[in-house]
Amino acid sequence: MLTIATWNINSVRLRAPMVARFLSEAKPHVLCLQEIKCRNGEFPSSVFRDIGYKHMHVVGQKGWHGVAVVSKVKLEPVDAPDLCRHGEARAAAVKIDGIEVHNLYVPAGADIPDPAVNPKFAHKLDVVSRMRTVYKKRKGQGPLVLVGDLNIAPGEHDVWSHKQLLDVVSHTPVETDGLKAVIKDGGFVDLARAHRPDPEKVFTWWSYRSPDWTVNNRGRRLDHIWASADLAPASQAKAFEIHVPCRSWERPSDHVPVVAGFRV
Repeated sequence: MLTIATWNINSVRLRAPMVARFLSEAKPHVLCLQEIKCRNGEFPSSVFRDIGYKHMHVVGQKGWHGVAVVSKVKLEPVDAPDLCRHGEARAAAVKIDGIEVHNLYVPAGADIPDPAVNPKFAHKLDVVSRMRTVYKKRKGQGPLVLVGDLNIAPGEHDVWSHKQLLDVVSHTPVETDGLKAVIKDGGFVDLARAHRPDPEKVFTWWSYRSPDWTVNNRGRRLDHIWASADLAPASQAKAFEIHVPCRSWERPSDHVPVVAGFRV
């Protein structure tokens, strides 16, 4: 079994003890982090080495963005897809046990869902368009796991209220249609929905603005693990888990870890 976790940590240096706690409790073989908010040399490598995650691939950036992969097992960095027209640190790719793992951080897109007046939303749509092109071309070229904070909740049951969020960035039709096209054209299986089919509500993010997220549970499923069609049958339902309690830890990220396991 190879277990892979994804987590938007919203500053790895600030939350390094929290990450260490999660790794010690959940024990995934691989953890993909987004929004690390540090340069490569500032990544808290010793925290991970001390608990057995000695293999790392960090793609950092000063103050913003940034992604990283830490692993108990040997990893080989490979070329990441070119998804960001601004050259931001939003993608890392590695090969582990013959499986490519792509760790992505799609832009949030700010608040106005109109690319004509909101450059950040236009950038987000461009990243999703590039994903569709890249993964359509890559389809059928070997086992691939795509993980990350994709900042889009694609389905009706991936948000607390489909009707109320149709005009809210992360769930607008242009975004959800775009992400579904990436899945279809890339030949992916969305493992959350493979193991937790609709109409179950599945969330991975709850806003900091909520006075008590546990009461209103106004979440969205922004964090994803997909598998290529040749690898998806090896995904184990019992190993798929969303670690919701992490959202209640002290000074948490607004995202929680998602874990998938593969029979290899």
